[in-house]
Amino acid sequence: MVSVGYGGSRADAGKSIGGTGDEGVDGIIKEDRLGLDVIYLQAKRWEGTVGRPEVQKFVGALHGKRAKKGVFITAGKFSEDAIKYVETIDPKVILIDGRTLAELMIDFNLGTTTSGAYEIKRIDSNYYSEE
Repeated sequence: MVSVGYGGSRADAGKSIGGTGDEGVDGIIKEDRLGLDVIYLQAKRWEGTVGRPEVQKFVGALHGKRAKKGVFITAGKFSEDAIKYVETIDPKVILIDGRTLAELMIDFNLGTTTSGAYEIKRIDSNYYSEE
């Protein structure tokens, strides 16, 4: 999230709080450099489908922290029921599935390496102009 523009300096932009006793939240990130608002994160390294019950647990954790915003990330995908659920609730929750995560990683060069580049050439019309 820091690499896509959230937070302040890398030292204080966000922190991981996942683990035993994390109260349903894996991380926190500042929305801007001043830290005026906080976004809570949940990450699941699942290959399958994350359903509405898991998303509801996260939303419950957000309510417990009086949070207005959350991001739920999975390596898998979200069920249609989970997607429809977050469209109707407050706080605002963004769902990032495996495909979207891969696209963000490519767009922001996160965990990726360029293995090749292509050179595209065009005719230089000035080369052929008469002087």
